[in-house]
Amino acid sequence: MSRPLRINYPGAFYHVTTRGNARQNIFFDDSDRRLFLKCVGRVAKDCNLVVHAYCLMGNHYHVLVETPDGNLPECMRQLNGIYTQKFNWRHDRVGHVFQGRYKAVLVEKDSYLLAVSRYVVLNPVRSGIVRRPGDWQWSSYMKTAGEKAVPEWLETGGILGLFRRRDGTRAQQAYRRFITEGMSDGGRLSKVDSRKMVLGVREFIEKLRPLVRRRSILREYPRSERFVTRPALDDIFDESQGKEERNRNILRAYRACGYSMTEIGKQVGLTCSMISKIINGFDL
Repeated sequence: MSRPLRINYPGAFYHVTTRGNARQNIFFDDSDRRLFLKCVGRVAKDCNLVVHAYCLMGNHYHVLVETPDGNLPECMRQLNGIYTQKFNWRHDRVGHVFQGRYKAVLVEKDSYLLAVSRYVVLNPVRSGIVRRPGDWQWSSYMKTAGEKAVPEWLETGGILGLFRRRDGTRAQQAYRRFITEGMSDGGRLSKVDSRKMVLGVREFIEKLRPLVRRRSILREYPRSERFVTRPALDDIFDESQGKEERNRNILRAYRACGYSMTEIGKQVGLTCSMISKIINGFDL
């Protein structure tokens, strides 16, 4: 089984998701949810983990975190490990609680942090569990909105500070409006592309290249993650390119950037068979 590619550095932000083993529930009741949040608080203190948002569902959870020490693997190993032990003891069971490895999407603060924070707390609304985010007590929404007391391990100032209001009350009001806007148009505004491993603008992704270049050739990582910092196809091809340059870029897109023949074919308007001939032609 390939393992996920982790990009770790001090000050990084991540949207982390972990699901139950075989998609089974990881929370049987509210006591389990309280237990999990207690574990989050312990890990936040022990590992210097900053928690900006969270949402506990039935068979999975979401957390939006920051790692000042660049130690996400250590944090997640401790969080999932401690909860598994306590959960199994509480319910007199053994075995795995979580399904495989957690998923961590690296998030650029300036361009995507607000969008991801909204995505996290609107999970119960999108799932049809509640009509309003404030109706779900197992997320950070009411704390960040100023409606409930904030636990010491939850950092609400990071999200509220992005609204650039002079005082906390106005920032909380702006936050509530922002979340409400995400519920319009069928929740379209609350969605982010969870398939990506990095959410950020092109310049942000370019800066990550040195962190993954040495590991990008290792087959132990999924193909889609080995090329996480690759340029977009729009940046590789343009209409002004001649046939010879286009063909060289087809080879580059396939071998150096990890795009499939289907993806390249759609970009340049050629069949997979033709793309294959062009790529194989360089080996003749």
